[in-house]
Amino acid sequence: MRKIHLKHMMNITERIKRSVVNRDGGVFLRAEFVRFGSPAQVGHALSQLTREGALVRRRLGIDAKAKPSVLTGKPIPIRPLEVLAPEVLKKLGITVTPSRLTQDYNAGRSTQLPCRIVLNTGKHRIARKLSFNGKAVQYERA
Repeated sequence: MRKIHLKHMMNITERIKRSVVNRDGGVFLRAEFVRFGSPAQVGHALSQLTREGALVRRRLGIDAKAKPSVLTGKPIPIRPLEVLAPEVLKKLGITVTPSRLTQDYNAGRSTQLPCRIVLNTGKHRIARKLSFNGKAVQYERA
């Protein structure tokens, strides 16, 4: 088993951190960082950034930019789940549209505000669960 040199690891961690800071998006797939090193090195670097509070792990292979919570000081995603979930699905190649309830509300056909995060994924069946702090995304198919 090969040992990872700490000096080299710091370079990868700093390079990934710089990459995250300079990107517009709020979520990242692990695959976006493969150019920085081996899968093990990238995994260690992402874990380090999660411990530092620069990233929040959403699911295996999905991380989000983080900021300290005003209430608790613990790291939270920089954007709400309603914004990050469609961004993740777009990166996975899935086109997302608002749910039927959201479309009805936006068109004035209903006065009921949707209380859950529901995304229409068209014909795609999604098994990946996206959640944070007990709030989960639900999917509907057209």
